[in-house]
Amino acid sequence: MIRRALPTRRRLLLGAAPVALAAPMIWTRRASAAQQLTVRTPGGSFDEVKKKTVYDPFREATGIEIVPVAATAAKLLAMFKAGQVDIDVIDTGDDVLLQLEKAGALEPMPYKSFTLTNPDDIDPGVRRPYQVGSFVYAFVLGFNTKAYAVGKEPKSWAEFWDTKAFPGPRTLADMASGAPNLEIALIADGVPMDKVYPIDIDRAFKSLSRIKASVPKFWDTGALAAQMLADKEAAMGVIWSTRAQVAADGGAPVGVQWNQNQILAQAYGLTKGTRNAAAGIKFIDYSLSPEVQARWLAQYKAIPVNQKAYPNTSPQLLDPATKLPWTKSKGFQNDIEWWAENRTKVSETWNKWVLQ
Repeated sequence: MIRRALPTRRRLLLGAAPVALAAPMIWTRRASAAQQLTVRTPGGSFDEVKKKTVYDPFREATGIEIVPVAATAAKLLAMFKAGQVDIDVIDTGDDVLLQLEKAGALEPMPYKSFTLTNPDDIDPGVRRPYQVGSFVYAFVLGFNTKAYAVGKEPKSWAEFWDTKAFPGPRTLADMASGAPNLEIALIADGVPMDKVYPIDIDRAFKSLSRIKASVPKFWDTGALAAQMLADKEAAMGVIWSTRAQVAADGGAPVGVQWNQNQILAQAYGLTKGTRNAAAGIKFIDYSLSPEVQARWLAQYKAIPVNQKAYPNTSPQLLDPATKLPWTKSKGFQNDIEWWAENRTKVSETWNKWVLQ
């Protein structure tokens, strides 16, 4: 069993029913803080780690106190439309920020104003005009090490789909998690990683149908995915790398195979119309600097976006053959533009398919 709280990643999507967020920690506001910056965050242990490694050091360096708050994407958009913006920086998945950008709710990212971070050092895959990645993680092949010893697990998604050679129950992402694993289903069906997009939706669901009988439950939260692997309810599964690593660090029998990983990103956006834009830029700049990325993400077990911090990345996240993050050596980038255009269609198809 996992003995410690796991960091949460909630993918809150516009047009979907509002999703309740775990409330972030409530901290006593210090009178000494010269200014407060309100930041939408995932809450929970995400903020526990970030308080010690980013928020508190930032306040000591600048006098600006970070006040984390919970907010769904729908709430953020409603505030923008009403002209009542009381959140300054949005810290969420890059796909959610893209939807907010398309709604006109974000300021352009002012890279030229950075003084601590060289924008050229930021991974180009997460450096966008209206948002910037804060860390990278991935969909990976997780497995229970009591079901399959390290080195004996499937080494590819095609092998993961081979239930005869690798028997045992599986788990994959539910639509309720934000997106089902269509890309992985296509790779398992023989599509090269660099040819996954645009996704052939019909082919992806046909591939999913081949493995559906071996999936007792599709997970809707990262916590459930990790718990199923830890309890051997699933011998293997698609799981977020951050969840798998924290489970393993907590003593759970969970291993990770990084081959053919799907790269995902947490990111920052500046809310349109914020009156604290200058403080928000300082915070984002500070958070992306090499020293802070190394300090923060060594504890959170995620991959920095600042490539200068790669040498200080947790060894488990680096490919020993290349000394680069596994996402660089064995991964492919999630296409958030494709999902923004096709999520509704995928959701409709999923709702029919899952009941078959």
